[in-house]
Amino acid sequence: MIDIKQLTKVYGTQKAVDNISFKVEKGEILGFLGPNGAGKTTTMKIITCFMPPTSGEVTVGGFPVLENSIDIRRMIGYLPELNPLYGDMNLVDFLKYVADLRGIEKSKQNNRIQNMIDICGLGDVLHKNINELSKGYRQRVGLAQAMVHDPDILILDEPTIGLDPNQVVDIRNLIKRLGREKTVILSTHILSEVQATCDRAIIINKGLIVADSSLAELQRDLEGKASINVEIKTSDNSIADHLTSIEGVEEVRELYLDDSINRNFNIVSTAGSDPRELIFNKAVENGWIIIGMAREIRSLEDVFHQLTKE
Repeated sequence: MIDIKQLTKVYGTQKAVDNISFKVEKGEILGFLGPNGAGKTTTMKIITCFMPPTSGEVTVGGFPVLENSIDIRRMIGYLPELNPLYGDMNLVDFLKYVADLRGIEKSKQNNRIQNMIDICGLGDVLHKNINELSKGYRQRVGLAQAMVHDPDILILDEPTIGLDPNQVVDIRNLIKRLGREKTVILSTHILSEVQATCDRAIIINKGLIVADSSLAELQRDLEGKASINVEIKTSDNSIADHLTSIEGVEEVRELYLDDSINRNFNIVSTAGSDPRELIFNKAVENGWIIIGMAREIRSLEDVFHQLTKE
C-alpha cells in the first residue's frame, strides 16, 4: 500500500529525512519510532501529501504523491499530533462536517457517524461541544474524524495521548482490529504501545532508518550480551574465578558483600549465549547453594536507547 524509495527532505541545509526506503503492506501495523526531530512527522506529512519530498519516490496505493495527491488523501485517515478540531462545534455536527468534506453520501452519513460514536466511545458526550470535552474525549473525536470515511490507510500520530488506561486498552484493541484489513502507521513515543499493538517497528534517528524488523527480531538481533544476577550461598572464596571459567561467561562482578555467606554476582554473558545451566552445574559440582538466579531480558526501551543515543 505504501512504498517509499530513497526519500529525502531538506530544510535549508538540514536533512530532516536522509535517503530512507521502506514498504508497508495491507494488513500490517507499523510502529514508527524515533526521538524528537528524528524525521517521523516529516515522513508522515509527505505520505499524506501535506508537503512534497526534496527527492525520492513515494507511492500510496499505487499513486505517486506528487501527481495524485487528491486520490491519496481520499484513501488516508490522518490523526496528526495536534488534533484538528473546531472547539465551538458540537461533536456530532463536527463529524457530519468531516463526512461532508470526505464526500460521504448523505444517505450513509448517519450510519457512519453512529459507527464512529460506538467504536470511539463517544455516546456519553453527544450533547457537548468539543471545547467542553476532556483531552481524552477530544482525542477520541480526532480518531473518529480520521476513520469516518472508512479509509484503507490510517496514519496515527500519538493516538492514545491523553487517554486513561481503560481508554488506551480500547483504542489499542481497535487499532489491532483495523490492522487486519487496513494499512496502519502508528507513530508514538510510548514504546509499550508499539509492543502491544504493532507487527513491525521502524526506528528512525537523525533522518536515517537504524532498524526495521518485527519486534521479536529487533529485540533478539540486538540483544547481544545478556546479564544474569545470581545469589549463591557458599564459603568458597574462589567462587568468582570458578564463575569466570564457565563457557559463555565474559565478566563476573560481585555486587556487594555482607556478614552472611550469601554472595551476589552480576554475570555478563558473551553475545548469543545463555550460561545459566552451566552455572547451575558448576554450583552442584562445588557444593554451592543457589538462592536465586535471573536473566535480564532487554526491553524495547533498551533497544531504542542503544540505537538512538549519541
